[in-house]
Amino acid sequence: MDTSERVRAQHREAHLGGRTKGVPPARADVVASWRRVSAAGVDPAGRPQVAPLDATEVQRRRTRDGLNLIADRLTPHLQSVVDSGHLVVITDATGHVLWRSGRPGVRGLADDLGFVVGSVWTEGNVGTNAIGTALVLGEPVQIQGSEHFVETHARWGCSAAPLRDPWTEQVVGVVDISGPRTAMHPSLLATASMAARLASMELLERHRRALEDLRAGTGHLLARVSGPAAVVDRTGHVAATSGLLTQRQICLPDGLQPGVVHLHGIGDVTVEPLPGGWLLRGPTESPLGTRAVLDLDGEPHIQVVAESGPWTRRLTPRHAELLLAIIGAGDGGLGAAALADEVFADPARVVTVRAELSRLRRVLGGLLLTRPYRIAPTVSVEVRLPATGAALLPGASAPVVVRARARLP
Repeated sequence: MDTSERVRAQHREAHLGGRTKGVPPARADVVASWRRVSAAGVDPAGRPQVAPLDATEVQRRRTRDGLNLIADRLTPHLQSVVDSGHLVVITDATGHVLWRSGRPGVRGLADDLGFVVGSVWTEGNVGTNAIGTALVLGEPVQIQGSEHFVETHARWGCSAAPLRDPWTEQVVGVVDISGPRTAMHPSLLATASMAARLASMELLERHRRALEDLRAGTGHLLARVSGPAAVVDRTGHVAATSGLLTQRQICLPDGLQPGVVHLHGIGDVTVEPLPGGWLLRGPTESPLGTRAVLDLDGEPHIQVVAESGPWTRRLTPRHAELLLAIIGAGDGGLGAAALADEVFADPARVVTVRAELSRLRRVLGGLLLTRPYRIAPTVSVEVRLPATGAALLPGASAPVVVRARARLP
């Protein structure tokens, strides 16, 4: 055991034994993480068992927050690290392993540490580690040898950096480089940090392109609005403005819905949903409400009519089925299991339903609320059906469609 590892082991033993007098303190972030996992009841001599996610849920999380784009961009930049015998792992913001590349030189260590796709590696679940600490601190961190809380992990060294979305300032995941402790050079922390910065640049560029698309697709709406108005994306970044805003970003409240809303520093505004964002209008004495029509008489589409004018989007048959069920549920809405039963006759298919609804919300924006899934209460909505049941979404077998057909001639 090298001198540095001997000191780390002494720190760990002293902490676990409650003997801190006369022992130089360990790093503050390491001690803090030991306290967190101790409070969570983790056994330092044990092997915590945490059931990994199933393959469907892993895939769903990979496409959330743009992590799939990050993984594609990072892989070539970190290939030399993998070729040198290290393990590269990318997790989401909860610490679940979504990608794993390479295998360390010491056979079996990867699985011993818990780096299995779908497994969770955060503080309080499987001991002190760079991934969990990076998520807690929001900063790059390197954990060496006996700085790990779980004893069997003392053979490892891990360097991790948080993946931060610069558009929202939220940590969306972690990139980690791990390997045998004796092969964990300090420079690998700089490598992990560089990879995280590259990922942030990719996310930033993605958001900028989306904002430009929103500006190009909705800028004409401002010409129709009398009075000050602005178009913003879902995070409050301003795509276009006409006298309402001077800043580049505003703070939008959680759970924003169409209607009259008071925004800090701006005052009362009327909020209208747009694909990919919101239209904000200065207050009017009698603002018109938003109206949506789900038209199933022919090719399914939805038309949204607001003060600024109408917009229409075509729908896939599956999205039309989901909307038919959600609208039929009224203000109470439906949970994912109930929707799966309505559309697939199988309440267990919640992952598929959530994935479809995530795509549908990108089309409808704030019209569709979650937990439970429902149409925003400030939006009046109607369903336009064909004259005969046979013409309603031909080929669809969803229970909600079968019932609707039975009510038609």
